[in-house]
Amino acid sequence: MRNYTTETEPAPVVSPWVDELLPGLIEFRRDLHAHPELSFKEFRTTDKLVERLEAAGLKPRRLEGTGLTVDVGEGPIATALRGDIDALPIIEETGLPFASKNHGVTHACGHDVHTTAMLGIALTLQRMHKNNPLGGTVRIIFQPAEETMPGGALSCIEQGVLEGVPRILALHCDPRINVGQIGTRIGAITSASDTIKIELSGRGGHTSRPHLTEDLVFALAQIAVNVPAVLSRRVDVRSGVSVVWGQISAGSAPNAIPGTGYMAGTMRCLDRDAWHSAGELLDDVVRQVAAPYGVDVHLEHTRGVPPVVNSEHETALIEASARAELGENAVVLTPQSMGGEDFAWFLADLPGAMMRLGTHTPGGEEYDLHRGDFIVDERALGYAVRVLTAAALRTIRDLPQ
Repeated sequence: MRNYTTETEPAPVVSPWVDELLPGLIEFRRDLHAHPELSFKEFRTTDKLVERLEAAGLKPRRLEGTGLTVDVGEGPIATALRGDIDALPIIEETGLPFASKNHGVTHACGHDVHTTAMLGIALTLQRMHKNNPLGGTVRIIFQPAEETMPGGALSCIEQGVLEGVPRILALHCDPRINVGQIGTRIGAITSASDTIKIELSGRGGHTSRPHLTEDLVFALAQIAVNVPAVLSRRVDVRSGVSVVWGQISAGSAPNAIPGTGYMAGTMRCLDRDAWHSAGELLDDVVRQVAAPYGVDVHLEHTRGVPPVVNSEHETALIEASARAELGENAVVLTPQSMGGEDFAWFLADLPGAMMRLGTHTPGGEEYDLHRGDFIVDERALGYAVRVLTAAALRTIRDLPQ
């Protein structure tokens, strides 16, 4: 296995192939941005990708409903690359000339960039292959429904997209990193993410006589404070387990104890094993904290996605490719994110890595993901194609001869 951390980098080999394609890719990305589609409803997006890939002489395979895969090259599969294609239920506020035409839906997480980058990689590799056979195959996965739980990756895996795949790589836009750079990290780069919903019920009554009721508001408060506290003492703190509540509601009058109450939040974790154990522990802790107050507890704990854990070798592969194509200062260390990402399901049985793609214009306004005003510096698209195409070519080079 090649040691990418010590080898001398060759001159850029991909950039000249990308330059000619880039104007068309920007046009394609803007069209996707203007026509965003929600999870498992990406029908137009899928059709547009199939049309463009077939025009290049490729043979994409549609997945059930939405999404597709395409193999480029010939021979054994050297790597897979994954891009997510869905948008978010958010109203766009950018004012861009190609802003969303689907009111209430927008690509506020950069998936239009991810999708177009994967298209650009497929087209670049296909051109290279026609010029000189690659000597291996790269599988590109256009995955639907990343923005849902537990994510469209599971559906893709069930349909065999990983058959014969030895590793998998991906990218995600990052508005905290300057355009022209990528962020990497070995180990957990994102968090596991679960949803917790709790309903309490009991006898309501007057606030002057709480001993004759089940004091739901007090019980809700104890769960809100003590469940995160107990977990912090029962689970290794290095695993980063975090329970945060986003909703608490009960009652309608200051002098009446209600008969029902509701709270909801998330549990996040940076360690896959701890995610499993904390999930089992969470349910017991909620019931134990509520038990002294005599309330009935209805708990809905939805397991989401595990953390994305980047392997050392594949991370080094991406870093070497970025330095070769973009320059020695192209790679920065990215912090761990407590956000969830269903690319983690692809890494359950395969080594792989996700890189952060810098989308911030140096000196320009700072944006954030999942906001209606999110804007990317479009130069990032070309950099994404260059880096991951170079990484794919290196995996082909390393195939047994």
